[in-house]
Amino acid sequence: MKEKQGINFFSLTMIVVSLVIGMGIFKTPATIAAKSGTELIFFTAWIIGGAIALFGALTYAEIGQRLPVMGGYYKVFAHCYHPGVGFTINVLILISNAASLAVVALIGADYVSDLVFGHPSSTFFNVCIASMSVGLFYIVNLLGLKTSSRTQNILMIVKISLILLLISSLFKGVTVPIHGVNEGTIRVYDGSNGYLLLLVSLVSVFFTYGGYQQTINFGSEIKSAKTMQRGIVLGILIVLFLYLAINYTYIKVIGFEHMKNANAIGSLLFEAWFGKYGAKAFDFAMVLSVLAYVNVILMSNPRVMFAMSEDNVLPKLFQQKHPKTEALVPGLTVFAITTILITFFGKGVDDVLSFSIFLDCMGMSTSAATLFILRNKGQGNSSVTGYLKKWTPIFCSIFVLSYAFVAIAVVIDKPYAALTAVILIIIVLILYRLFYYEKTPKSVN
Repeated sequence: MKEKQGINFFSLTMIVVSLVIGMGIFKTPATIAAKSGTELIFFTAWIIGGAIALFGALTYAEIGQRLPVMGGYYKVFAHCYHPGVGFTINVLILISNAASLAVVALIGADYVSDLVFGHPSSTFFNVCIASMSVGLFYIVNLLGLKTSSRTQNILMIVKISLILLLISSLFKGVTVPIHGVNEGTIRVYDGSNGYLLLLVSLVSVFFTYGGYQQTINFGSEIKSAKTMQRGIVLGILIVLFLYLAINYTYIKVIGFEHMKNANAIGSLLFEAWFGKYGAKAFDFAMVLSVLAYVNVILMSNPRVMFAMSEDNVLPKLFQQKHPKTEALVPGLTVFAITTILITFFGKGVDDVLSFSIFLDCMGMSTSAATLFILRNKGQGNSSVTGYLKKWTPIFCSIFVLSYAFVAIAVVIDKPYAALTAVILIIIVLILYRLFYYEKTPKSVN
């Protein structure tokens, strides 16, 4: 039997880090500072969010050990609930991921323009650059998992090095003035609204820590159950350290009051090192972040399409692999082309996808809860290792309740987005019932 292209411990760790750390850490803390009111609430939100992310990492690590399959984020829903649930959630996630990737690629094109020309370029230029970035990593992924994971490792090593460089500006003993402030509400702590400010801040923090759940899509390609567990947990620990360290640096170098809704705070830390060339260094870091995101999303999503094809809810075509590289050519091609087509609609598509916020919350909560179903079935008992095994159900319960709570907060904050998500779920379920119900297997192995 031909040996599979396996993902080793280091590569899995880098995948986890790249799924979580995107462009947000260079901007989002300014928004959260404006929402939190005080430094104490600000850091409390980041610490709680990090703890919940760690609980989630332990949960998904065990889920991945118990159900080590390609496209695991679809399979856990199909196996533990119903193929229709897996189909509905993942179709919407695939659509939102393709659209989000298109928007991120277009944002990256803006930074390429600033880096090369020093000013924004035309829509045509942005669409061309965005399409070229997707096309470049489409080719990388056609070369196989080993090539795409090694490429991801290189991108993430450089990116983490840049983040560490930003953190080291703490030791220069300088302060950097802000150059602009974005529009947005700045909340003030009045002595009695601390819990409200914490809740509002946590919603944003939770999304900044999200993404690592997609790691289980590589389940059957990870070299061992121990690799799955250690890679996810170490990846989240690295993210937690980098997030807390860089937020502390933001406050010390920029100042908490000054950073509230400040524009591109990451650029300010680069300015502490490179002076007037700091903006160029920031543009480079943002372009690198975009490239890493493009690659990892192209790595993950075709594997979901492969798993859905196995259950006959997508055509058998999506199970085809390249005979030499084992690349999932049909899924990769369809996903890349879809993303490129969406770039022509521009960044405005991101507003249409506001429903994905609520969908992500529900997806995280319900997918994590499958741990209890898998344990009850005794599935993969022999594969589960680790001294934290007996504590994982407690961590999982906290994680599930936390994301369910955040979903409620999203309903309160963005009711139309939540309503849109519910309507889309109903529509996709109806489509499943009409076209796929009789085709899907009664049980998923």
